[in-house]
Amino acid sequence: MVVGYSSATMEEPVPASESEISIEDPRITAVDLFSGCGGMSLGFNNAGFRIIRAFDNWIPAIENYRANFDHPIEKRDLGDWKSVAADVKRLAPTVILGGPPCQDFSLAGSRSEGAKALLTPAFANIVIDSETPFFVMENVPAALRSQAYATAKENLVDAGYALHELRLNSVDFAVPQKRRRVFVVGSCAGQLHTLENFLDHEKSDQQVSVREALGKIEFDHYYRHPRSYSRRGVFSVDEPSPTLRGTSRPRPATYKAHPDDSSADADIQSLNESQRALLQGFPATYKWTGTKTDLSQMIGNAVPVGLAQAVATALRKSIMDGVRLEPGTVVKPSDAGDAPITSVRTAAQTIRHDVICRTR
Repeated sequence: MVVGYSSATMEEPVPASESEISIEDPRITAVDLFSGCGGMSLGFNNAGFRIIRAFDNWIPAIENYRANFDHPIEKRDLGDWKSVAADVKRLAPTVILGGPPCQDFSLAGSRSEGAKALLTPAFANIVIDSETPFFVMENVPAALRSQAYATAKENLVDAGYALHELRLNSVDFAVPQKRRRVFVVGSCAGQLHTLENFLDHEKSDQQVSVREALGKIEFDHYYRHPRSYSRRGVFSVDEPSPTLRGTSRPRPATYKAHPDDSSADADIQSLNESQRALLQGFPATYKWTGTKTDLSQMIGNAVPVGLAQAVATALRKSIMDGVRLEPGTVVKPSDAGDAPITSVRTAAQTIRHDVICRTR
């Protein structure tokens, strides 16, 4: 879904060549807000974006992130968006990434809009005030119905951003997990007309099972604690996993077999954190630090790496398809009706679209 501009029909895009989309291209840079343990950063890094800074406010996640990436990560209150926006503006990234906390919107949470929900409009304000040309915001689908998102969306559209609201399921992108999420992709260069077509190219024809993701294992079923006992808790390793959550509990003695359980065996165990991390797409070499409780929350709250990589790849191809990146040149996006864009800040080798982006 595209909001902020009228839709346009485009032909099937021709995939850009490797010379056009170089994995080492330093000009496509990103800042990750609410970075957590690094799922979004790793996915975008795998797709060729150069992450130059990350921000979060939870020390265990910051320490874990720092153990895996060379670029800086800062502990910041992202609700203090004015100071963060000023720092991000100095960094001049191509894109801002972020997954504002979803607990106030999630089915697993209370679904009331508390203080954490306010971080969604804060994310939007950072994007606008830093004059960053593109952004990607991830959240649970219920966030689209929230007042917090309505406020953020209104501010972004008023500032000149075209928004693409993408409802995705990670299982469609070779992630061994059924996890429905919404990615809002924004561009102040007008619509990214080829974005959704490029994203379709990233989809997998076959789903990946837990067994395929974990490799050699000695069990056929595992327990994932349900939100209520009206739902099943036992699953087969020969199917994708259900959504991983921020908690990982063993099967309690009070659990009663559910008709949809894949096995009635009472000795079935839960997945450990290393296995859960693999189902989120983190490589076996990824470093994990912290308590078991902290790791459960980090891993369960992470953006699946493969899903982030698919969105990143589609965005990167769309940027390259719609905007020539030669520093210092005046260019136009794919839709010739949009206003021209000026690429400046040549020394930093980043894209700036100051003609389109409007600050307060």
